[in-house]
Amino acid sequence: MVLYGKETKKACENFALGTERTRLPLIYAMLDVKKAAAMSHKELGLMEGWKADAIMAACDDLKQEKYQENFCIHPLQGGAGTSTNMNVCETVAGCALVSLGKDATDYDVIHPLDDVNKGQSTNDVYPTALRIAAIRLVRKLSDEVSRLQESLQKKELEYKDILKLGRTELMDALPITMGEEFGAYAQAIGRDRWRIYKVEERLRQVNLGGTAIGLGDNADRKYMYLVIEHLREMTGIGLAKAEYPVDLTQNNDVFVEVSGLLKALAVNLMKIAGDLRWMNSGPKGGLGELILEEVQAGSTIMPGKVNPVIPEMVTQVAMKVMANDQAIAYAAANGNFELNAFLPLIADSLLESLELLIRASEIFRKKCIDTLRVNTEGCRKHLEGSLADVTHMSVKIGYDQAAEIAKAQEIHDNTEG
Repeated sequence: MVLYGKETKKACENFALGTERTRLPLIYAMLDVKKAAAMSHKELGLMEGWKADAIMAACDDLKQEKYQENFCIHPLQGGAGTSTNMNVCETVAGCALVSLGKDATDYDVIHPLDDVNKGQSTNDVYPTALRIAAIRLVRKLSDEVSRLQESLQKKELEYKDILKLGRTELMDALPITMGEEFGAYAQAIGRDRWRIYKVEERLRQVNLGGTAIGLGDNADRKYMYLVIEHLREMTGIGLAKAEYPVDLTQNNDVFVEVSGLLKALAVNLMKIAGDLRWMNSGPKGGLGELILEEVQAGSTIMPGKVNPVIPEMVTQVAMKVMANDQAIAYAAANGNFELNAFLPLIADSLLESLELLIRASEIFRKKCIDTLRVNTEGCRKHLEGSLADVTHMSVKIGYDQAAEIAKAQEIHDNTEG
């Protein structure tokens, strides 16, 4: 059932860039804002009870899958998110009207802007909803990264006695245990978990009630405080009214900060995935120190070939998150005066990075980390064939003499080969 009106149709035509749609976590957070606004206006006597009740019920109903087709606007749109806000307002109004036995566009009864958007502006609704959506995903990501850290720590203990050759700049270095390598991975992911867990605090201040430019025009003063109270109770998030709403309306550096921490996680995931690919390489012509689970055929022409597809997927997710981080930085820097017209790009990029990292971390853990095995014979072969012991000799005989021994041994090995 089509519940939206003409403004949504115009936006769909104007921003017909593809099949992508504004992300549902953002839409659902906007529905929460609309519900909190209607609840506040009812409580303050600024809206008829029956009308507010219909709007609130519609906000709940629209989170059902069957209504998702109504949220149909491409995420990249002009107007700083106005089209998405209009889409939500029209759809809420339409849903509420249908529940009352009216036509979905009978706006004389419930109006998308005069009623659903009462006391609000896109410029305070959209960024507030983005913060709520981001916090919800940040919490999921924090939990998933914590589980990944635990899996790495289990491997640290499991392989604490398996000695292998360490490498620096892809060259033979000193002995290290496989457990110590996984322990280092766990430490890095642990830092990411803590950073992501703490970053929620940076997102809790909202400019809701500030309306167009943060000064609260067209909004009742009591509503400005009450709506955040209701939104806090509804979401279970410790939201707070911005100390200076004009700032949050103008500036989006907090999203740049959050994205930067997601990029840090992406960097660590990419590094770990790269190491696993190297140690799994072969099985005959590579390092062959790890055995990754075979999850699918690796070639359409070479029978029996298996590729490290999970680490490769994780690497590509990391690259995408890094690219999104760059887009977010550019968009945030290009705001002008009292508003940033490019907030839709910030929102879509940030939420995409969060969603990708949540799924990639889970898949990486379940289909790669938890299932990998050590090839002890491969580890032993590389270690015994290396010159790692020469480094320890240098303490007693000096660097130069140890280097001569290493060179002579290398010549001997090449000659024997």
